[in-house]
Amino acid sequence: QVQLVESGGGLVQAGGSLRLSCAASGRTFNRYTMGWFRQAPGKEREFVATISWSGRWTIYSDSVKGRLTISRDNAKNTVYLQIDSLKPEDTAVYYCATDRIEYSDPTSIQEYTYWGQGTQVTVSS
Repeated sequence: QVQLVESGGGLVQAGGSLRLSCAASGRTFNRYTMGWFRQAPGKEREFVATISWSGRWTIYSDSVKGRLTISRDNAKNTVYLQIDSLKPEDTAVYYCATDRIEYSDPTSIQEYTYWGQGTQVTVSS
């Protein structure tokens, strides 16, 4: 069975940085799109960033563009999310997700079958 395990969350002051990791296991992921989503208290889960299986393309939400960098290491079955210039509004549980997405929208939550348990990011002002 596919398993995704996020790590790297925590409490950080505004303006700081965090690097989230998501380790995948259970199968070969070199044909799988990887995505990051987040869910703030009282809000719906939203798209943050996604990366193709080759790393050739990336897509970012407009709300985070310029402050986040998604990357992956297929040899380690791991995807990363570097978050810089953190803001209090970045406070959320961050989830990674994966699936084979070839012709549909990789920013859509509905396209992902496999999800991690999430890691909490809290940004203090």
